[in-house]
Amino acid sequence: MQIYLDHSATTPPRSEVIAVMHRALTTDWGNPSSLHAWGKQAATWVETARWQVATSINAPPESIVFTSGGTESNNWVFSGVFSRVFSEICAGSFMGVPRETRSITRSWLPAPHVIISSIEHSAVSRPAQMLEQQGWRVTRLPVDPTGLLDPQMLAEAITPETVLISLIYGQSEVGTLQSIAELAAIARGRGILFHTDAVQVFGRLTIDVEQLGVDFLSMSSHKLYGPKGVGALYIRPGCELAPLLLGGGQESGWRSGTQAVPNIAGFGMAAELAVQELASEQARLEALRDRLFDRLAHRRELEPTGHRQQRLPHHVSFCLVDPALSEAGVTGRSLVKQLDLAGIAASSGSACNSGTIAPSSVLTAMGYDDRWARGALRLTLGRQTTAADIDWTALVIEQILDRLRIRANAGEFG
Repeated sequence: MQIYLDHSATTPPRSEVIAVMHRALTTDWGNPSSLHAWGKQAATWVETARWQVATSINAPPESIVFTSGGTESNNWVFSGVFSRVFSEICAGSFMGVPRETRSITRSWLPAPHVIISSIEHSAVSRPAQMLEQQGWRVTRLPVDPTGLLDPQMLAEAITPETVLISLIYGQSEVGTLQSIAELAAIARGRGILFHTDAVQVFGRLTIDVEQLGVDFLSMSSHKLYGPKGVGALYIRPGCELAPLLLGGGQESGWRSGTQAVPNIAGFGMAAELAVQELASEQARLEALRDRLFDRLAHRRELEPTGHRQQRLPHHVSFCLVDPALSEAGVTGRSLVKQLDLAGIAASSGSACNSGTIAPSSVLTAMGYDDRWARGALRLTLGRQTTAADIDWTALVIEQILDRLRIRANAGEFG
């Protein structure tokens, strides 16, 4: 029996997605910037997808810019804001500096300030670190043991120099959902740009950018049964952000370069289908998610991580908190390998970091010590997941834990 429970890492492309990509590759393969019929056919795919993605988050089509994925979208927000602020400093207009002083050194200026959380994906934390190395000031907000941010802490962290706040919507390792609308309202009330990484949320929960009140929102195709290598950034109309790439002026000048039409077409179809099925699929996944938590609730070796209610609908995560197993060197990766041998795909955290053996920075930020932070186990459900899959997976995990405990007691790991 093969059971795939790693849908937060990637999802299998839907047949409808593959069909539109095949047509874009084999029939409508023109350059979307060309003026002839071949180009117009390709351009139609791009603009249809833009409308599909925009509609799925209640945004105008012109606010959607296609990128290579969530990492690029996240990085662009930071590099774009950096370039914009740098230009303003050079022009002598940043934070009220008179234009006539622009020939004078700016070393005395207050450093621009960015706020992120302590549990961001590396596609946000590393760009923030880069800005820090450039002399910017970065505040990393703490979270409680369930991974939730305190809005009051955000309000208190804002300074006159704060230019960007970037807070993750759905945490990929522990599943916790932040109250983005409330957090964004704090930023909006102070006139500060607000970005959220919604890669894990898009296609799984209803997103309305008007209700959220965000300026930027990152999305990725392969998390909702679309192709890899394509995503999007929502840019609120009127927001200033330096272009990502310069060249032929594609994507309204935001990101030059010939668009990956087949990928974009597949992304659009995946977004449309996800929205159509969202309500029923969300309820189904939440029921399966809770079923798996409940089936393993009696296993004291496993402690659920993240917020149990304010949580991604498809996301189940635990931390291995058994001293005997930890002392024997059993980690979350050990469990993942054992599950793989049983035909079950899981992960020990974000797919971007699952190859490392260091403690999870997300779990340590939530208060777990290094021993437990190496014991992360994540199981993320999808369209094909059934109740039988959940029950079998729970049984296999129990068998693995029992087997590992026997081996640890026998000193086999020493």
